[in-house]
Amino acid sequence: MAAEPRGNDALSSWAIPGRTVRFTGEPQDVTGARLATEEFLRELARASPPTASECWHDIVLIVTELAANAVQYAPGPFEVQLRRTFDGVHVTVHDTNSTPPTPRPFHPDTGGGGIGWYLVDTLCSQVSVVPNEAGRGEGKDVHVFLPW
Repeated sequence: MAAEPRGNDALSSWAIPGRTVRFTGEPQDVTGARLATEEFLRELARASPPTASECWHDIVLIVTELAANAVQYAPGPFEVQLRRTFDGVHVTVHDTNSTPPTPRPFHPDTGGGGIGWYLVDTLCSQVSVVPNEAGRGEGKDVHVFLPW
């Protein structure tokens, strides 16, 4: 059964190139990662609008959370990769800390924090953490898939 095409047939969403953006790991890079994601999604939306309005916001939120975690827990540079998949967007964040993320308890009385990994796990259709192999340097890749 063939799916009906979505969006502008003249501009295929498969023609939208993936995006890789590297950051030094400074706090302002979280904003840079968010802005790069929004730019990628604007281009993607012109070719293929999201299936639901929350898709855009979910992707931006998840990239922001992963970038903030990279800045907070993995000193040094990090990288964000975005690419179109057959039914969504694949986001990969590479950082310098090989320790896998773990959920932390949420303590609203001490200023919050601790809900980022729960958001990732809830909003993403698939999540995997891949430590770098020997010889490729330190760190890990966090792969998430979100609907579009």
